[in-house]
Amino acid sequence: MATIVIVGSSTGGLPMAYDVRKHLGKEHTVKVVNAIDEFQFVPSNPWVAVGWRKPEDISFKLEPHLTRKGIEFYHQTATALDADNNKLTLDDGHEMDYDYLVLATGPSLAFHEVEGMGPKSHGGHTVSVCTTPHSSEAYEQWEEFCENPGPIIVGAVQGASCYGPAYEFAMIMETDLRKRKIRDQVPMTFVTSEPYIGHLGLGGVGDSKGLLEAEMRNRHINWICNAKVTKIEDGTMYVDEYNNRGEVIDQHELPFKYSMMLPAFKGTQFLQDQAQGDDGGPLVNPRGFVKVDNLSRNPTYHNIYALGVGIAIPPVEKTPVPVGTPKTGLMIESMVTAICHNIEDSLNGKEPTSEPTWNTVCLADMGDTGAAFVALPQIPPRNLTWAKRGKWVHLAKIAFEKYFIRNMKSGNSEPIYQKYIMKMLGINRLKEK
Repeated sequence: MATIVIVGSSTGGLPMAYDVRKHLGKEHTVKVVNAIDEFQFVPSNPWVAVGWRKPEDISFKLEPHLTRKGIEFYHQTATALDADNNKLTLDDGHEMDYDYLVLATGPSLAFHEVEGMGPKSHGGHTVSVCTTPHSSEAYEQWEEFCENPGPIIVGAVQGASCYGPAYEFAMIMETDLRKRKIRDQVPMTFVTSEPYIGHLGLGGVGDSKGLLEAEMRNRHINWICNAKVTKIEDGTMYVDEYNNRGEVIDQHELPFKYSMMLPAFKGTQFLQDQAQGDDGGPLVNPRGFVKVDNLSRNPTYHNIYALGVGIAIPPVEKTPVPVGTPKTGLMIESMVTAICHNIEDSLNGKEPTSEPTWNTVCLADMGDTGAAFVALPQIPPRNLTWAKRGKWVHLAKIAFEKYFIRNMKSGNSEPIYQKYIMKMLGINRLKEK
């Protein structure tokens, strides 16, 4: 009998637990360790931040749903990992043994890398949509802002690897301001480390540059690209703007009354603690992201797998200001499937062979319309790139939110992105490479 421990239970970890429980024999033990006791549907956080959703609309308690499936749940934070001896330490001091470990931890948010950045609860001057509690805090400040509006700055700082929510939140705020009939009182500026609008950390997807530039022009949102945020004070953001040769060409002091800037990510703290030497060591890179091979398995510790935002992926290209590579829903889902098959093969005495397909399909909400992006595979060169805009994307994302949450409550381990989004977009067959 084997013990499979999954650390993390968000949009990657929870489907992972369901998939392992479904496909492995009942004689094996499945355990989930998660720092919070709720599942929260992270893609809906921008809606929470303007009051279009309440936290309870996009969250539910984990334990009843996991227990019903025969999965043990531990509401604990992992504090240490002894990979040589297959031991995970929890914050209550308990040491948990495992035969297979799946790290679906997500990131830690590196607000501290930019002085003055982060929500008030972190001592900063900006808001965040990275977690549902942060988004609730952002909504409180949003209501105050709308009573006394002024300039908005939104975007992503140097080293960020998740750009979609910045574009989404910019458009969602703009839409909400128009609904409140105060848009004319709010200058908006999009500040991003990307070399151009629509880069998305992916080198662009189809005509994402033209599509998103046109959308921002239509909404009167200015932008600064190749931007490095050097400091944030209460009401002022300091930004160095670079050219393509990496030279500073302008320095901006931008006033704001409300700002949401996405931070760079690092691995969770117990994984950062694994880092050693210039390359981070056998398990993680210097920022605490887990090193994985083409099987989503650590190259040194073959019984440790990792998926989602917490894995190490190099940037798709060199840029004047550091830009990370995103890990998107469909990509994460393919990691879940591959890892489950590989653990199953190992338990049956077979050599693991399943490789995830690193493809991207993204539905980006824009408040009253939306944009869909397809990149097969995610990292260029690609077999297919595609970008479309329309109100149907906005409606599709609303429907997908309900579909995903319902499936997670029911314990359904089917590939949700492929079943829903790929079918909706008419992409019936994904190529492996």
